[in-house]
Amino acid sequence: MNYDHLANQDPEVFKVVLEEEKRQNEEMELIASENYVSPAVREAMATVLTNKYSEGYPGKRYYGGNQFIDDVENIARERAKKLFSAEHVNVQPLSGSPANAAVYFAFLEPGDKVLGLKLDHGGHLSHGHPVNFSGMLYNFIQYEVDIKSGRIDMDEVANIARREKPKMIVAGYSAYSREIEWEKFKEIADEVGAYTFADIAHTAGLIAARLLNNPVPIFDVVSTTTHKTLRGPRGAIIMCKKEYASQIDKAVFPGMQGGPHDHITAAKAVAFGEALTQDFKNYAAQIIKNARTLAEELMNLGYKIISDGTDNHLMVVDLTNKGISGREAEEILDKIGISASRSTIPGDPRPPFNPSGIRLGTPAITTRGMKEDEIKKIAVWIDTAINNKDNPQKLSQLKEEVKEMCKAFPIP
Repeated sequence: MNYDHLANQDPEVFKVVLEEEKRQNEEMELIASENYVSPAVREAMATVLTNKYSEGYPGKRYYGGNQFIDDVENIARERAKKLFSAEHVNVQPLSGSPANAAVYFAFLEPGDKVLGLKLDHGGHLSHGHPVNFSGMLYNFIQYEVDIKSGRIDMDEVANIARREKPKMIVAGYSAYSREIEWEKFKEIADEVGAYTFADIAHTAGLIAARLLNNPVPIFDVVSTTTHKTLRGPRGAIIMCKKEYASQIDKAVFPGMQGGPHDHITAAKAVAFGEALTQDFKNYAAQIIKNARTLAEELMNLGYKIISDGTDNHLMVVDLTNKGISGREAEEILDKIGISASRSTIPGDPRPPFNPSGIRLGTPAITTRGMKEDEIKKIAVWIDTAINNKDNPQKLSQLKEEVKEMCKAFPIP
């Protein structure tokens, strides 16, 4: 991308951009929520659309001069509807947590009871954690994964729902590596009279590629970010049944936010267009192949993977038997040029800032073109780094090896 104006006008910021660009090119992203957008998506984010203010929706704006903004928002809407078989889509949410807030705002009153997955079992802060707005405003009851299997026990979810009678049930997670039984959640919700809300922020790209089951035709409302596996810009969308379209739209605007970020809406439209192609479907399939290979290789090296494998793009590695915390592992891997994120494990005895595990994901490295052979080398590098955490010379050697692979697989 051309940075001529930035370089001339603000060399201080330009220097930081170049340093981050260099880091991304020479290092490896195994953070499950990160990816690299296409050049077309990046260009869309830098368009003149950022200059416009457009409170409202297509055909009903509170500012003049929005005819072309209407066009791009309609393109984004229609592509998202096609991508996910959605009856209605709101493409204006600025990010994932605000989108979730809008969903709660549309369907709930403060103090209403909601059933969501506990954070250290793979849920998300916005699914009812006490320090988050969701846990502060709503009465969240939380279900867990089975400690032994690492999987959600749907019979236990049903028991909790029957006992607690929540107004809403939330499914879709930030650190759960298995297929989700959307139909069973819907059956449970119908039995107790609850709304169904799916947060597919992590798996949206895999669902769009028809590689994982799609909750959109099943659930009342579904939110997703547009980055992660969907490989679009930072942002979010909300999808729902037609009967809830008006309340969702009102919850987003004027309920939660003012004018949308129109340049990001354009970038979302471009990303949705990319996700409708066969190339993207092939890419999504490789994400899963790479994740399964990484999980298998790490298990062969003696690592405990929660649920003993993965059906999607991520895995949580329990490092207890390696005598190292998740924070330490994150810092060690950073020294060799591999970015990972520390993660709690189900029933984690350690605090969230220094938990027992790490979360690994394959979307970004798959975008670079890495496949199973490269994944096997990466697993060995992870293991070697952890086993040589106090050997600076070895870590330096590994960093050079990682850099060489990154050079061979440049960011598109």
